[in-house]
Amino acid sequence: MRAAVILTLIGILAGLIFLGQAMFGATPSGSRLARIGQSPHYAQGQFKNLEESPILTGDQGFWADLRDDLFAKDGTRPKSPVPSVKTDMRALDRRRDFVIWLGHSSYYIQLGGKTILVDPVFSAYASPIFFANKAFPGSSPFTADDLPNVDFLLISHDHWDHLDYPTVLALRSKIKTIVAPLGVGAHFARWGFPDEAIFEGDWNEAFRFENLTVHVLPARHFSGRSLWDNKTLWGAFALVSSERQIFLSGDTGYGKHFAKIGEQFGGFDLVSLDAGQYDQNWPYMHMTPEEAAQAAEDLRADSFIPGHVGKFALANHEWDEPLRRISAASQARDYQLLTPRIGEVVYLETKNPGCPLGAEARQ
Repeated sequence: MRAAVILTLIGILAGLIFLGQAMFGATPSGSRLARIGQSPHYAQGQFKNLEESPILTGDQGFWADLRDDLFAKDGTRPKSPVPSVKTDMRALDRRRDFVIWLGHSSYYIQLGGKTILVDPVFSAYASPIFFANKAFPGSSPFTADDLPNVDFLLISHDHWDHLDYPTVLALRSKIKTIVAPLGVGAHFARWGFPDEAIFEGDWNEAFRFENLTVHVLPARHFSGRSLWDNKTLWGAFALVSSERQIFLSGDTGYGKHFAKIGEQFGGFDLVSLDAGQYDQNWPYMHMTPEEAAQAAEDLRADSFIPGHVGKFALANHEWDEPLRRISAASQARDYQLLTPRIGEVVYLETKNPGCPLGAEARQ
């Protein structure tokens, strides 16, 4: 009995030491927590979605999720490297507006003369442990050294596949301003970023900078980097310059918020939407490709790039299934579907030919 107690205590201590590492960030406290407490989306110590959104459905739940993880179907990872282009981002014309998909939900954007980096993950794993959520071969052609200075770093929420600790540290000297939903700034404060560089917003809050306005908007998801969920907010972004508007959904399930945002902004030149890592076990946390197609129409998008695909296998579907399904679901829609290769430049002032991923990736 005594040995069992000792082993239990050692296990608890080891767990606390592990969770206390800097990569897990920090829980909001002090003035940051006080501001969170004023949010209408925060109650009983947690942020809430606008619609009822259980993380796991009652008819599936944890054990079905575990079963799928243990007995994953074939094809969840590509058999050959994902196609990519090693664009020299330092050499691009600062006068042009463009979007470069960096895989999964990561983007390098230039809009109104400003450089914007969204949810960058340059690590080989989207996880605090080295063997979980390994990136697909060929999906990580860039490192922090390849990027120029970044005017704005946008972080949609604090999950590991969106807020990557090694990537953030490697970029620290290049980042001028950080914009994130409420509470996420606590992580950056622990990691040595100055408070004056961190802007945290509630849903429907906007930050106006020179030539660019960044709107923090609702999403249907959850947050957390360790044992404590929903202590920080998750969200989408709208980027508005004098000439163009871009929408980035972050991680989200489908909901009424898309139509409201489309009406509020009157449409977008380009939208990036969560269209992968969906599962019947968590139908409210991520969109199916068909739901993403509808969301793009709700947003009144001119062009649509599918996101949350092409780099990590976080759900039990074939790795390229979202792209095949979104192609079918986008037939006869009012928007143009774009599926660029990782690193390929999509210029916003010209009509793009579609940027096909390429059949060679689906072998």
